[in-house]
Amino acid sequence: RSYRLLKYEQKRKERGQKMLVCDYIVDFFITKGITDVFGYPGGMVTYLLDSLSKNKDKINTHTNYHEQASAFAACGYAQVKGIPGVAFATSGPGATNLITGIANAFFDSIPTIFITGQVNTYEAKENLKIRQKGFQETDIVSVCKPIVKYAVNINNAENIVYELEKAYYLAMTGRKGPVLLDIPMNIQRTEINLDKCKKFDLPEEKAIDYEKIVNFIVRKIKNSRKPVFILGNGISKDIKTKAFLQEFVKKSELPITTSMIAIDNFTKDYKYNMGFIGAYGNRTANFAVMKSDLIISLGARMDCRQVSVSRDTFAPKAEIIRIDIDENELMYKVHEDDVSFKVDVNEIIKHLNRYKDNLKLIEHDEWRKYCKLLKEKLSQYDKEPGNIIVEKISDLFDENTVITTDVGQNQVWVAQSLKTKRNQKVLFSGGHGAMGYSLPAAIGAYYASHKNVICFCGDGGLQMNIQELQFIKENNLPIKIVLFNNQSLGMIRHFQEMYFNSNFTQTKINKGYSVPDFTKIVEAYGIRAVRVKTQNDLEKLKGIINDNKSVLIDITLSDTTYVFPKLAINKPINDQEPEMDRKLFNELMEKI
Repeated sequence: RSYRLLKYEQKRKERGQKMLVCDYIVDFFITKGITDVFGYPGGMVTYLLDSLSKNKDKINTHTNYHEQASAFAACGYAQVKGIPGVAFATSGPGATNLITGIANAFFDSIPTIFITGQVNTYEAKENLKIRQKGFQETDIVSVCKPIVKYAVNINNAENIVYELEKAYYLAMTGRKGPVLLDIPMNIQRTEINLDKCKKFDLPEEKAIDYEKIVNFIVRKIKNSRKPVFILGNGISKDIKTKAFLQEFVKKSELPITTSMIAIDNFTKDYKYNMGFIGAYGNRTANFAVMKSDLIISLGARMDCRQVSVSRDTFAPKAEIIRIDIDENELMYKVHEDDVSFKVDVNEIIKHLNRYKDNLKLIEHDEWRKYCKLLKEKLSQYDKEPGNIIVEKISDLFDENTVITTDVGQNQVWVAQSLKTKRNQKVLFSGGHGAMGYSLPAAIGAYYASHKNVICFCGDGGLQMNIQELQFIKENNLPIKIVLFNNQSLGMIRHFQEMYFNSNFTQTKINKGYSVPDFTKIVEAYGIRAVRVKTQNDLEKLKGIINDNKSVLIDITLSDTTYVFPKLAINKPINDQEPEMDRKLFNELMEKI
């Protein structure tokens, strides 16, 4: 890559410093190692499209069939590759169709760059008190400001260098997230002299004494009897960081839990991996944090889904140490006496790894025994068909597979039961919870990794971006779509059963909701379809799961499927529904 970029820079110098804005944008992405961009053609991005087409040997342009899918694909690309995903759209409806994906990137801290075309500057309404002057004119910057790290309308061509460099820096620095550049059509086609363009100066970084912080954490671990880590989405998914984390935890034999969207931070087979915490979390994890006397949270938000609405009931006897890059998250305290550090979690992990041989303490042996007891007593406590299916399917694919999930029951079953392996990446739409995420995210994930991708979804979510089947077929992508087909909006149907006297309005067949024959639909797109009616049929899927062709695996489930355990309002997180046998519950609460 370094040689390629060196040659590219040499050619740029040979042709001089003058170039079109749209050419500069494409050059910038290439020099940053971005290999793929996603979008949908439109009038106000035609110049950008033309520039991209002239560089197709260095950067690939992918046309999705809805701008929302382009935004989700950019998210999937970034989640796997660790550099910004890029999506573009024209003005007006093209730009507004990106919004759900932009919000997804914001809430899940995904570095992304969104480019929207805008009407020519001479067509813009500016301060006129009218709704619109140019066709499809929309103030997308104002619309998106609450859900981006930075948004700007570039109405001066010579600002493009400064604004693009600034946007990239902000997307990748601190708590990562989306940025938006809105570029009028006439600005895109303007020639600029790079020597005269203002550059973005990187802010000075404040020196942090990481060793002092880590010494404090190590001292707290040594003085505790029941320490536990919560690993969050703030931990980088790069190989080096994950290796440091795995080595430190396994050598010290400390129990860990995760947030839902951080389950791929640790292998499932680690004997003290207690699972993920929260409302739909594993009972083992929720008991472990509730019984601990020291919680070290690394990049986890500790929101109400993780610790419950009644924050004062969470881990009442535990001291909580929180590490996060976002000081605003740290201000949302769990306990009033939380100890917080606004620093890079990944640097903390690197420094912690130096103590891996000094923290396997005899003082924690009783705690380890208790954690083993929790797994023995509770690991098999909630086994719905969805959990069993996820377990069986995860046995079929290797550790280099990328997994995407949608939102709803399928998401929780994957989080609860996927047998995560060392190099796997599991992609969620976590904070925003956007149905329709999994299929386009799988497209982005494929181009970031060129590895096998397993796309889990439900019948509701699949229909929201089903048009992307055309993209998968057209580009021959080896994406395996695992469809949990219970012919209902299962999670909402369950709410209606619990709280609305089983008034299943708009969530079941013949109650306002319906599904097509998905196998016929994918076959119309030219994609294979396999129907699975019993769990025994799953073992026949190994060859299909691991070949280099796309397929839909349509798994038939009853509409009375459930996600258990789940937390009722105002209950502590280890007292989930369905209610445990009270004798066992009290026994586990009274031990240690």
